[in-house]
Formats: sequence, structure tokens, C-alpha cells
Amino acid sequence: MQNESASWSRFGVMSFRFAFIYYLIYFNPFLLFRAIPGVNSIPAILTIPFDALTFLLNDHLFHLRPQLNQMGGGSGDTSFLWAQVFTFLIVAGVGALIWAVADRRRLAYRTLHYWLCILLRFSLAGIAFSYGILKVFAMQMHFPNLSQLATPLGDYLPMRFSWMFIGYSGPYQIFSGVAEVLVALLLVWRRTALLGAMLAVGVFANVVMLNLSFDIPVKIYSINLLIASIFLVWQERERLFAFFILNRHVAPATLYEGKMKEGWPKTGRLVLKVVFFLSSFAYTTYHEYNYFTQYHTESVKVLEPVQPGFYHVELFVKNGDTIPESVIDSVRWRDVIFDYNGAGSIAATDSSLLMRYGRAYFSYKPDSLGEQLEWRVSTWDSHPSVTFAMDFPSKDRMILSGTKGQDSLHVVLRKLKRHFTLTERQFHWVSESNR
Repeated sequence: MQNESASWSRFGVMSFRFAFIYYLIYFNPFLLFRAIPGVNSIPAILTIPFDALTFLLNDHLFHLRPQLNQMGGGSGDTSFLWAQVFTFLIVAGVGALIWAVADRRRLAYRTLHYWLCILLRFSLAGIAFSYGILKVFAMQMHFPNLSQLATPLGDYLPMRFSWMFIGYSGPYQIFSGVAEVLVALLLVWRRTALLGAMLAVGVFANVVMLNLSFDIPVKIYSINLLIASIFLVWQERERLFAFFILNRHVAPATLYEGKMKEGWPKTGRLVLKVVFFLSSFAYTTYHEYNYFTQYHTESVKVLEPVQPGFYHVELFVKNGDTIPESVIDSVRWRDVIFDYNGAGSIAATDSSLLMRYGRAYFSYKPDSLGEQLEWRVSTWDSHPSVTFAMDFPSKDRMILSGTKGQDSLHVVLRKLKRHFTLTERQFHWVSESNR
């Protein structure tokens, strides 16, 4: 560790106080060991006072929304999370001012600086590994399913478009995952920590640009990861400038050379590293591998007698009236897709189902006799939204009859050999023309 007596600039001392408080809140140290039973509940408990302060500041200062949204449905950019990060910044700013008054004579914080860099290193390592190993198994973004392939491109939002773009190519997703796993492994070992931080800047800069360019709702989180990576690289700015710009020899890094006493301090650090590795790397790999095997087992499950495929709606009778096909009628079903593993959708507007990108999604399950077909909004719904009597007059035809809400329906479906060129995953070394 560098000499504790060496002084920093006034700006350096003040900015460190701010960064130390902010990152200590944002990258809660207990999150490093969240896979350990009992430890995972501690970060949630510690956020309770910050959540209360977030609501208080929003009511009297931010006014982002009259009622902050804490749910988000997977979004990382909710009004609550924006208010939360603003709260963290205010707490860090006020805390730094109080700290400056209480400890105005201190000229440097070498020891705290060392531990802050350790916190950021291992936090970024754990986060990069969790996202990376998911991509290594090609499980963060999935290949488009039949319903998505049947949806017109122009109906998609940019986030879903980007998700399918990455999910389409397994090799590209695995490549990006390997880069993130490499970031994690390099950050863990102090001899390669700088290289890991520099690679992290490149990896997370790409993630930030994707999130900003395609409106992916993880902007707050990814920007924080990028800034933390830049912070680690910035600590080695003098050595980097001398090596890359001035073409000079540089001394070995001392940033992570902590002076640990013999005995329990060194043993404790080793134990913490082992626990971190097991809880962040080993446990995450085991968890994602199980997810991988489960997904590839269930995602191709055929629920007999329903055969997955694209079904054209030949006849649609509602309350005794035959409704003809029409491109402007959004209520009449135009086609029905039965995908693998009980997932399906219809090309129509139906608010009783899950509407996404112009299609109504549902989960289906036939009975053991193959005579009835239940539709649910989602697989975890306890009661079906409709139960159809099911008949198969021929190999490529299905007849559904039942009451949906207040309407009686009689639908004749014909399975088409609908082929989507995108599923071929074409690749050509030689291309005589642009396709």
C-alpha cells in the first residue's frame, strides 16, 4: 500500500469522500455473499431507511411521480429507481460535507481508498460473472419463438428487437458472455485487476450504448457499472499515461498491495475470497447450468394432441355469427400459434389475454383425454380464462368450441406449413450478392 502520509489534492480528498459513501450504499458489501443463506436478507433490511428517504425526497423535492413505482415488471429504470439514485447522490453529497467538517485536517485516505477499490473490484467481478455465465449458456436472450417470428417487425419495440437480435445468434451471445466472464476473472486477481478494469470499461460501455440506443430499461444500473469501472482505471492513470503516452518504464502497481498482518487477518482474507468464489462464481455457474438443462428439456415439450405450429383461422363464429376475414378487423382471429411447452398466441386484440406487440398471448394445456383445451393468461393462473371442446376432423385441422367471457366461439383452424427463413440461421463464407 502506498505511503499513508502522502497528501492528496483538496479536490481528491473531497471527491473520495463522496465516492466512498455513494459506492458503499450502491454496492452493498453484503451483496458479495448473497448466495449464503441468511446473508441475502441483510441488504434488503439495510435499504429500508433509504427507501423511506427516497419517498420523502420525492414528495418534497423530486416530484418524479405522485406515486413512485417500485415494481417495474423487470424494468431497472422505474420512477422509484431514478428517485433512489438521486437520493443516494444527495446522501453522498451531504455525507461528504459533514465528513469534511468533522475530519478537515485529514490529507489522504489511503486505507479506505484501498478497501473501496477492493469493494468495486469484487462487486464488478460478481456482477460481470453473473451476466456473463448466463450468456455463455446462451440463456439471457432466447431465439425468437413462433409467435415472435409471426409478428411484423414494425410492431416491435426497440428493446424487444435488440433482445431477439442477440438471441438469434448463439455464438455472438456466447462471445459477449465470455468477455464478461473474463472481466470477472481478471478483476479477482490483483495482478490482472487493471487489465480487468480496462476490459470492463469496454464491455460495460457497449452495454450502456445498447441500453441507450435500444431503450433497454437497465440504463441506471449499466451506467453505474461503467462509471465504477472507469473509477478503477482512473486510479492507475499515472502509470497508464506514462506507459501508453510517454513510452516510459513504469513501476509495478501498488494499489492492491495491502499490508496484512500475519495470522487471522491473512487467513480471514483468504477465507473471504474462497467464500466469494463459491457464492458468486461456483453457485452462479451451478444455478445457470440447471436453468440451461431445464429450459432445453421443457422448451421443446409437445403437449399432445396439440401439434405446435402456425394455424390459419378458416372459420370464426362468434355468438352464432360468422365473421369474415378482414385485415382491418382487430377482434376476429387471423391466426393462432401453438408453440412448444404450452405457449401460444393469437393475431387479434383481446384484452382478457396478455397483449404484446399486436398479439394476444396465452398458455394452453389439453386434458388427459385430449378432448378439452384450457387457456390461461399465464401458467401460474389457478383458473383457466376459457375451456374449449377440442376436435380433430383431419390431421391438419382443429376445431375449438366454447364460451369465452360472454361470447360463444366456434373456431376452425388449419395448420399451415409456415416456414420462417430466419430459423435457418444461414451463414455463408462466400456471398456472390447481397441478400
